[in-house]
Amino acid sequence: MEYIQAAVYGIVQGLTEFLPISSTAHLRIVPAVFGWADPGAAYSAVIQIGTVLAVILYFRRDIVSIVGAFFSGLKSGAPFANHQTSVGWYIIAGSIPISVCGMFLKKYIEGDTIRSLTAVACTTLFFGVLLLVAELAGKRTKSIESVGWRESQTMGLMQVLALIPGASRSGVTITAGLFSGLNREAAARFSFLLSIPAVTAAGLFEMKDAIKHGPAAASSGPLLAATLVSFVTGYLCIAFFLKYLKTRSTIPFAIYRIALAAAILVLLR
Repeated sequence: MEYIQAAVYGIVQGLTEFLPISSTAHLRIVPAVFGWADPGAAYSAVIQIGTVLAVILYFRRDIVSIVGAFFSGLKSGAPFANHQTSVGWYIIAGSIPISVCGMFLKKYIEGDTIRSLTAVACTTLFFGVLLLVAELAGKRTKSIESVGWRESQTMGLMQVLALIPGASRSGVTITAGLFSGLNREAAARFSFLLSIPAVTAAGLFEMKDAIKHGPAAASSGPLLAATLVSFVTGYLCIAFFLKYLKTRSTIPFAIYRIALAAAILVLLR
């Protein structure tokens, strides 16, 4: 049963981490549907490592190029000479807000109140509406090459809201990207690259607590299995979502969030 739960958690994490529908919300809702214990914030953070590895593998060429340009800029004494040498700095700076807030707000984030189904449903609803507004109001004229300090820091600051269960890290950052004028694919690509430092750090930081205090599925074997499953499903989800965004909007995901939140609130009542 531990491995069945782990596989379900891994699939849910992989499918919902990159779609703007909140992996944390679904990792809270799915166990409730099956009558399982809440896996907890620490467990969720650890299996996110699988989806981070999926990002690294999918964007390996981009990452090698960014890292190479980053150090080349340092070596030449011109770290901001062009967009390529600057992207690494954008990602680092954009990751600082969520890293700092995550450390100081750890106890609050893992509290029962903020992880209650009512709170998750309300957060899912609010940010679903915000994504819908961004989709309808955003100009979507800027490509990934247009990402600068303004766009990256706006997305980095919005990423802090992903600490709230139900907000969706990809959802809030894509929303910020759309409001900043980025096209859908550019917002999603930078959102995924921006996830690497913060999510990796959070997963490694929470690993000990997830194994020690998590549910039965958090023992080392099932935890590893969940992480592996999230890696595979996450990679496939990235490929699907980026292709999807080339010709379609995020409106169906916003509507899904609103409908899901309404359904949860009705069922709870």
